[in-house]
Amino acid sequence: MSTPAVSHAEPPRLATVQLACRRAGRLLFQALDLQVPAGQVVWVRGRNGSGKTSLLRLAAGLVAPEAGQVLWGGVPVREGARAGARPAFVGHAHALQQDFTVTQALQFLLRLQGGPSDTATVHGALHRMGLQGHRETPVRSLSQGQRRRAALARLAVPEPAPLWLLDEPYDALDADGIERLNALLCDQLLRGGSVLLTSHQAVDLGPMRVGEIDLDGYH
Repeated sequence: MSTPAVSHAEPPRLATVQLACRRAGRLLFQALDLQVPAGQVVWVRGRNGSGKTSLLRLAAGLVAPEAGQVLWGGVPVREGARAGARPAFVGHAHALQQDFTVTQALQFLLRLQGGPSDTATVHGALHRMGLQGHRETPVRSLSQGQRRRAALARLAVPEPAPLWLLDEPYDALDADGIERLNALLCDQLLRGGSVLLTSHQAVDLGPMRVGEIDLDGYH
């Protein structure tokens, strides 16, 4: 397990302090100190049921911890959310409206995210994910891999969120989809963004350093 180095110029984009998580009466992890500074991706590993998805939901401020804190830029996560700071959270479920076209579904997600959602922005993002031929296709007609690409397209917009929380983003992607996602991740790091993601497969971004944390060590 490796922990990314911390810049002393500013607080880490995301940090947890002695974080503990309990679900359905079971303690999933405890005493977790994690830092995700600007320009860093951290890969969360662990067996099924170790709390990987729960960690992302805690980081997004969607649920409260059993103990400890989640900080965004040194500020408690829920205070940051009230101030308008929000990460881009892409869960394992694609969250696309089944009866919408791909364009309409992505526009809806971008509005929720608080970013630009005009037609040109949406079509540019779909093109980057290789979905330019499916802009008017109903979501219900897409394959699982295409739905995953459409969900990830919210990251392919100008000036995306500085912090990404991604739950199994590689799931159902073919080789081309993986290459496109890795390009998005590399661009995010080059502009000083941060990424916390879960994955059952190794995360290889070439020369970009990937930090790792294994939740199996925090029971």
